Amino acid sequence: MEIKTNTMVGEIVRHNFSTARIFEANNIDFCCGGNISLSEAAEKEGINTNKLLTELNSAMQKEDNDSNFIESLSLAGLCDYIINTHHTYVNEALPFLLQKLQKLVDVHGENHPELLEVNTSFRAAAENLSAHMKKEELILFPNIRLMEKYRIEGGDRPDNVGLASSAINQMEAEHQLEGERFMKISEITKGYVVPPDGCNTFEVTYKTLEEFEKDLHRHIHLENNVLFPKAIKLEKTIVHNS
Repeated sequence: MEIKTNTMVGEIVRHNFSTARIFEANNIDFCCGGNISLSEAAEKEGINTNKLLTELNSAMQKEDNDSNFIESLSLAGLCDYIINTHHTYVNEALPFLLQKLQKLVDVHGENHPELLEVNTSFRAAAENLSAHMKKEELILFPNIRLMEKYRIEGGDRPDNVGLASSAINQMEAEHQLEGERFMKISEITKGYVVPPDGCNTFEVTYKTLEEFEKDLHRHIHLENNVLFPKAIKLEKTIVHNS
């Protein structure tokens, strides 16, 4: 894939996830804000477009087997991958981080009042992400699987075809909210930098928080830039041919 100034940011990362590091280094949102051209993204951040273009095209020269694997998956397979990889990670990481952040507040909150805001924000994220993933697993993903099955096997058209687009709009809005929330958490923690008087719990918690945000970026990217566009395209095809 040759990247041009009018290529969408999300499309670039979709073809080669190694480019995500370049976008992150330039403060460009590739997951929630991936539906924007490279030139627009560069202008927004005051970055030289040609320099960014050169870096990205250089990164594209190296084959990204992981992105190729993702592209090879069926929609049902991609839903399963997201659940087994990212939903599972979130469900396992939430209790640990909730406990550690509360401990930091109890022990260091007086000297580090920023911890109170981080803890409050993360608790809101934990509640919202848990509800969000359930909606995907119980409503949206089954809908996508049914559409794909209908396209392959035929038969009676599923009754809920035509509902995916509105559900996806809601999911994307919720992704945007959490993306902004973690951007704020990163700002408050100065990029997850442990203060000089920070203990081992501080280090472990901040490191895990940073890992959580990175996983969330990839999680959202796979949905916003890969799964959702394919699902919307499939839905339009089914509705048009019915």
